[in-house]
Amino acid sequence: MDKFIEKAAALTEALPFIQQFRGETVVVKFGGSIMESEAGYRRILQDIAFMECVGLRPVLVHGGGKSISRSMKEADIAPNFVHGLRVTDDKTIHVVEKVLNGEVNPHLVEIIQQFHGKARGIHGEDIIKVDKMVGNDSVTNEPLDWGYVGKVNHVDVEPIQAYLQSHIVPVITPLGRGADGKLYNINADDAATAIACELKARKLVFLTDVPGLLLDPEDRDSLISSLHLGEVDELIDRGVITGGMLPKIKGMAGAVKSGIKKVHIINSSMPHSLLLELFTSEGVGTEITE
Repeated sequence: MDKFIEKAAALTEALPFIQQFRGETVVVKFGGSIMESEAGYRRILQDIAFMECVGLRPVLVHGGGKSISRSMKEADIAPNFVHGLRVTDDKTIHVVEKVLNGEVNPHLVEIIQQFHGKARGIHGEDIIKVDKMVGNDSVTNEPLDWGYVGKVNHVDVEPIQAYLQSHIVPVITPLGRGADGKLYNINADDAATAIACELKARKLVFLTDVPGLLLDPEDRDSLISSLHLGEVDELIDRGVITGGMLPKIKGMAGAVKSGIKKVHIINSSMPHSLLLELFTSEGVGTEITE
């Protein structure tokens, strides 16, 4: 009997959150190692189907890094990264487009449909305009060239909104079109943030390989569940936010400054972490609010 009471309690705990977020847009970005586990990403896509079923309007932006690396190896193209970003030449962008638009995206759409959710793929280059990514080395001041890597300058959200109004989950690839008409690769975190800001989404969720922001990186019990925007700089100065977490937290803070009420980072490997973060009081990751 106790287990049934626990199940009922979980449902009643979720009720006020379902009521609060009904009709609201939630942009979810996922990629990384979880995409190497079909069982893992199927759980995420089941969560997405659940969200749509109870009245939320989820938008999914996905990466495909390891699948791209694998296809590049098969094509005998050596990977090249500069400051953490994949250098994308003519041959590489062809592989990236083939993997994201032709393989990963339709597969994710199909799985959502298997969970009786309605989903449609959107090729990022059809809605995202980019400028070529440029920069200089911080040490030598030499110019850096990532090839066909773009920075978002405009998102046409009309096709996304049309799907949402028809209760269809848009599944979007992080690709864009440059002023030169060429296809450009985009960092998936940046693509998701730009889309969320343009949609004026209620929430932006990053599903990652880490549990969230830890006060002590060696202690997973030191998770910081909630963080106000004003605390970010302090934690950077204290050395709490460093390494790979630094650009993620800065990106999350930028999204909050752009008007998104809450931005979350959660561990994609935890079963149904997306539902636990959105529909429980304590959540399971880190949220940043204004």
